[in-house]
Amino acid sequence: MSKYPFSSSSYRDLLQHFSCCRLCPRRCGVNRLAGESGYCGQTAQLKAARASLHMWEEPCICGSTGSGTVFFSGCGLRCCYCQNYNIALGQTGQEISLERLAEIFLELEQKGAANINLVTPTHYIPLIVYALELARSKGLSLPIVYNCGGYEEPDALRLLDGLIDIYLPDLKYFTSELSKSYSHAEDYFEKAKAALSEMFRQVGKPVFGQEPDIPLLRRGMLVRHLVLPGQIKDTKKILHYLHDTYGTDILISVMSQYTPLPQVAHIPGLNRRVTPDEYGRAVDYCLRLGMENVYIQEEGTAQESFIPPFDLTGLR
Repeated sequence: MSKYPFSSSSYRDLLQHFSCCRLCPRRCGVNRLAGESGYCGQTAQLKAARASLHMWEEPCICGSTGSGTVFFSGCGLRCCYCQNYNIALGQTGQEISLERLAEIFLELEQKGAANINLVTPTHYIPLIVYALELARSKGLSLPIVYNCGGYEEPDALRLLDGLIDIYLPDLKYFTSELSKSYSHAEDYFEKAKAALSEMFRQVGKPVFGQEPDIPLLRRGMLVRHLVLPGQIKDTKKILHYLHDTYGTDILISVMSQYTPLPQVAHIPGLNRRVTPDEYGRAVDYCLRLGMENVYIQEEGTAQESFIPPFDLTGLR
């Protein structure tokens, strides 16, 4: 049993986290209940841009039927090169009720989703807790995936303890200079390191299902790292940290799919794709470290076609 029984009093308690918001490391302190918005650009009104089966996650996440993704609007990190830039800025999306969100979870399960995948959920944690409780009370039985940029507040993550089965965070940067330049988050690595530790405490080592075609991850942590053009040294430091800290107790995905979108056309270094040589050096470093449980990508993944249209599918 989770620590948040489905009740109106627990809902009121959850809402209080918005009155002086500290849900992400920006710790803006704004009163989102009063309609104020912080760095994430969102008030306490839930807003999403798409809900659908998604086939472009790692095989153990999407399986053969797809991951039941819900893309939330707004973001507390907002990297300048973000592949979901429009929804990160909150420019795309539709307001939905918590009851509708719970229904969406159940609809995705009925469509055959391998799991419920919450994409960029950080700034809505209290509302998501309530919606998950409501959906569980109506029969939702799928694993829940928390898919985030890694810039998380451990205290906020503890609100999810017992509700999340799979943590799917990024670990984007090692050096503060890079995280400050690209995400205005000089403290990114220290915050992400603490967040990953809390995530691992909650879910532990990977547990897989017994599916005959593609075994699905049922519980555990899969850490993603997107290789950025010209930043292979930072990539190596991140891979070394993950291997040294967690060994084979987590899964790692080394991604080559960086796509230079129009908003970075003027930024030297980010206005090109990762070369095969750069990505090959990252893969070679994994091998040199003796890393196991690592997903790598084939050439051809750096395409805008892998970015879904944020057209409000599945929300109405």
